[in-house]
Amino acid sequence: MNILLLGSGGREHAIAWKMVQSPHLSHLFIAPGNAGTGKIGTNVPLSPNDFPAIREFVLTHSVRMVVVGPEDPLVNGIHDQFLADPLLKGIPVIGPVKQAAMLEGSKEFAKQFMTRHNIPTAAFHTFDSKNLEEGFRFIEKSTPPIVVKADGLAAGKGVVICQSREEARNELIAMIRDAKFGESSRRVVIEEFLRGIEISVFVITDGRSYKILPSAKDYKKIGTGDTGPNTGGMGSVSPVPFAGREFMRKVETRIIKPTLAGLIKENIDYQGFIFFGLINVDGDPYVIEYNCRLGDPETESIIPRLKNDLIELFYAVANRSLKNIAIRFDKRYAATVMLVSEGYPGKYEKGKAITGEDTTRGSILFHSGTSVNPENQETVTNGGRVLAITSLGRTMDIALKKSYENADKIRFQGKYFRNDIGFDLKKGEQH
Repeated sequence: MNILLLGSGGREHAIAWKMVQSPHLSHLFIAPGNAGTGKIGTNVPLSPNDFPAIREFVLTHSVRMVVVGPEDPLVNGIHDQFLADPLLKGIPVIGPVKQAAMLEGSKEFAKQFMTRHNIPTAAFHTFDSKNLEEGFRFIEKSTPPIVVKADGLAAGKGVVICQSREEARNELIAMIRDAKFGESSRRVVIEEFLRGIEISVFVITDGRSYKILPSAKDYKKIGTGDTGPNTGGMGSVSPVPFAGREFMRKVETRIIKPTLAGLIKENIDYQGFIFFGLINVDGDPYVIEYNCRLGDPETESIIPRLKNDLIELFYAVANRSLKNIAIRFDKRYAATVMLVSEGYPGKYEKGKAITGEDTTRGSILFHSGTSVNPENQETVTNGGRVLAITSLGRTMDIALKKSYENADKIRFQGKYFRNDIGFDLKKGEQH
């Protein structure tokens, strides 16, 4: 069977790496892919949001399944396009329809959904240009830190934790009046700050039943000790030591089950992954955000732990037979360290030659922002986040040690990585 995977990051390389292990795969196409995916499949120079070009490619290359990695095509309705097309409607799309993807596409929609279904989350209010002055008054009555969120998609940069009322006021003006994120910040959600430790929980669902995947924790800040600006993610670990049986029982009963029941009650058909961005507040889980796809770099930690055939899981989603599958995963820890370009998450240069990949041992290298120089076929940097290095080990420390040893072996000009991934979890690690 031929499969088309949409996306170009480390998440997509990890998904591709897993799918090519399946005997059900004939040929894997990745659009647009990166230097890593090009080694295990065929990269296709298509934008994940160019639906007419994707349609033509699927029909001319006998593609029998489309797997959507990033959120943009889902929020833009690629699944709906397939369902509405007589020639495409029989081809499964792994990822929710547009209405379901609004759980990520609109912070306001997600917060109102949680309110309707009594799912624990931070208190919030929504503002736009019509009630901006009301927003200023709300900020004056709030106690910092104050969380300011662009309602729509903003490439992971639309959430700002403001340490003062003045900073929150300025951020509100920048988002709404100055269109900092364009249409995405036309509306803004301001919510209370919850103090705790974050965790990412993932489920895969066929719209009726669901399976919980391994938990993970990612590290968004660029600097050691979670300092500096937010990034797309500097690393991740799986499992999360504090997410024991009792905590996960609370997550399932208070968050996962009410979310799925709410979707069914509102006639929202959801097939694909749901990412629950949670925070552990004194042992109780609260939802920070939903995503309609797997996270990055969490995918690079949880996919290597998954023992199931990923394509079989995807087929069960499409056929609504997920209840018949038992999820199996490696009990070892996985630790992912992200190598990034100098200057990221601000301005950075591309085209830096990458060397040393062939000297690494005992880790899996997932490419993110990479490409191939057509003149000399060298692998070069092509983004802020360049390579994810994932290792498995009996303990978190063993896994991290392997990843860091191999991080030192890879070379490109301006390479940077955080040297403290997992620092906040080690007290709770279970050996």
